[in-house]
Amino acid sequence: MELLDVFAVVVEQVSLNKASQLLNISQPALSRKIMKLEEELGVELFIRKGKRLELTKVGQICYDHALELRHLERKFKQAIQTYKAAGSHTSITIGASLTTLQTTLPDLITDYLQDYPLTEIKLLTGKTHEIVTMAKENKVDIGIVASQINASSLHCEPLFDDHLCLVLPLGHALIDHTTITMNDLNDLPMILFSKGTWYRILMDELFNRYTILPNVQMEIDSFEAIIRLVSTCKTATLLPRSYLREDLIRNNELILRNLVELEQTKRTTSLIYSDHTADNMASMKFITQAINYFAKQK
Repeated sequence: MELLDVFAVVVEQVSLNKASQLLNISQPALSRKIMKLEEELGVELFIRKGKRLELTKVGQICYDHALELRHLERKFKQAIQTYKAAGSHTSITIGASLTTLQTTLPDLITDYLQDYPLTEIKLLTGKTHEIVTMAKENKVDIGIVASQINASSLHCEPLFDDHLCLVLPLGHALIDHTTITMNDLNDLPMILFSKGTWYRILMDELFNRYTILPNVQMEIDSFEAIIRLVSTCKTATLLPRSYLREDLIRNNELILRNLVELEQTKRTTSLIYSDHTADNMASMKFITQAINYFAKQK
């Protein structure tokens, strides 16, 4: 099995040198493994033309078989994981704002369910102060908020830092500006989050600090709605960098502009939970995996 795996990597890299780097073994050692496989099978797998390797017909048959074995191994591991999880159905209740639900949770939950597929995850939404109350009163096992919470009755684990970006549709007048400052946002037609949401509080603090009065044309809670309307109405908006994935920017024909003032104003998304949750094994697994997941993204 090991020799077939090594052989498949060589085929896919079309180079002993590249394959040896990927497998982290020396090229001579890799060559010996291929020769050993050929000796065991009693066939020639490659035609060697200088540094180039070309598969023989039987080499192609061998490669197809190696792919089938890979697939069977993945199914086997998934079956073992399902068996290990059988009988341990668990439930976790998570509280998050609507914006966090749209940006942070989908990838995080997907990552967690790959390891614990039988976990039932329930979601409750609310504003930051409501999520904090839910966590204190054990109405949720875990809260995810766009802030750092300092409360004696709660544990707070920072996940990642984020900042706002100016988002513009193609053709917007500000795109051609060499530099953009906060003053350019004064009286600028914009679509913003609804009042009371964490991001809107952050924006209003910025506007007050720099004495900016934007021309707020719409106030909306939904990221998706804001993105679509920015393109349709040809207006500007401010959105968190963590939400602005490359495919989202490209598909909606948007331009991001970073302002120094925005980059300097960061907020931390945190995970909060009570002592009651600390005794819940499933919840603590989720917390540990969430911390590790975002540590890898840095």
